[in-house]
Amino acid sequence: MKNLNRRRFLKSSMMGAALATVGNSALAGSATLGRDEHQRLVQSESGSKVPELKISFQERIPPGETLREKFDYMEQHGVVGFEPSGKGLLQRVPQLKEELKGRNIQVSAVCAGFDGFILSTDAAIRKQFHDTMTEIIIAAGQLGSTGVIFVPAFTRQVPVMPHTMETRDFLCEEIDKLGNIAHENGTTVIFEPLNRKEAFYMRQVADAASICRDINNPGVRCMGDFWHMTWEETSDSGAFFSAGEYLQHVHIASRERRSMPGEDGAVDNYVDGFRALKQMGYDKYVSFECGCQGDRSLVVPAALELMRKQYEA
Repeated sequence: MKNLNRRRFLKSSMMGAALATVGNSALAGSATLGRDEHQRLVQSESGSKVPELKISFQERIPPGETLREKFDYMEQHGVVGFEPSGKGLLQRVPQLKEELKGRNIQVSAVCAGFDGFILSTDAAIRKQFHDTMTEIIIAAGQLGSTGVIFVPAFTRQVPVMPHTMETRDFLCEEIDKLGNIAHENGTTVIFEPLNRKEAFYMRQVADAASICRDINNPGVRCMGDFWHMTWEETSDSGAFFSAGEYLQHVHIASRERRSMPGEDGAVDNYVDGFRALKQMGYDKYVSFECGCQGDRSLVVPAALELMRKQYEA
């Protein structure tokens, strides 16, 4: 752990130095960009367009007591995506459609919310996963979501199938079925790799991407999460490039405490990952999945400014 922390420190120091070399005027300019300017495509030096940074919030991120207040806040700060939980989502579809009507906010990915897990040794628990995921997929399709995020198995979920080729083949077969359902509903299912403390089976973006390639189903995709990537990847850009066309969603949080971007100071550097996303032409969402240490009314706007500066840099 000591060596790991040292590597993290050196990496963040070098990235911070690289960021510092960017012209002060450029950073100052990005800091004063208005909401509308952030939502337009950025022109590269060659004249070709690169995607805008499409920021998404999970429901607990923005200040506000009601969904309407949260959406008002998001619009005021140029946040264009909303990532709901999948729990009870089918019943919430009418409310969400009504609240989003006329707004510049779309449903991004749907975060889990299913019961059971696909790699259980118990057939009843696997069926529970399949049935509840199917319901969430249908709701995601009705909301125009980019996909439903899921994890094959958390470390706490037992008894679980062994980590063998037979298990991998089984996973591919079962998720292919859900991928067909997702594709029929105009959405996807999204593998999320986690760090080794949270999941034993899938820890790197390349692992998830390789399974997507094997399944070869347009309804099956994967994602990267800057928090988990901090502990499992040697390179943010390498992780995203390894996903290629299968990258469907991105989560972001601070690098040490999984709080708002910027709350952990200099280590909260995402430039390498953002550079890859721009080069890949990634046009989907980067969504906040994190806690908050300070005053949300101050910390959230600061986190948005940090992300936009680093994306420009």
